Amino acid sequence: MNYTIRKAVKNDVPAILGLVIELAEYEKDPDAVEVTISEMEADGFGPHAIYSAFVAEADNKIVGMALYYVKYSTWKGKAIYLDDIIVNEKYRRYGIGAKLFEEIVRVCKEMGVRKMDWQVLDWNEPAIQFYKKYNTVFDHEWVNCKLYKEQIDKVV
Repeated sequence: MNYTIRKAVKNDVPAILGLVIELAEYEKDPDAVEVTISEMEADGFGPHAIYSAFVAEADNKIVGMALYYVKYSTWKGKAIYLDDIIVNEKYRRYGIGAKLFEEIVRVCKEMGVRKMDWQVLDWNEPAIQFYKKYNTVFDHEWVNCKLYKEQIDKVV
């Protein structure tokens, strides 16, 4: 399988969002995706971009992506958060996910970060096995917390 990994550009956003929707369906939450193409374009490629991404191209189309952003740890300093890494199901098992993941690791090294974080669903055994190949530290101590817009709007 011939494919290329490259930095995402604004014109890639519709395909990136398509992969996000595909992932939401796989994760049994297809209605959870609320972000729009215009929001993703502004947030990733506008004057105040808050995320970056890499895409994988094969057969003249985008078949994978990895979206990340810089965060800060009060204990470790500058860090990277890998929000999603997605490869279209038809294109899995060709090493595309590994190359996307390794591209994010390369960014971590270039930026001199001390930590890279991401999440994986506890039932997603193929992803867990994939990450184990990188000697990933699986954290069973911390509990994920979140406020959605509805809860945010109700705070003070």
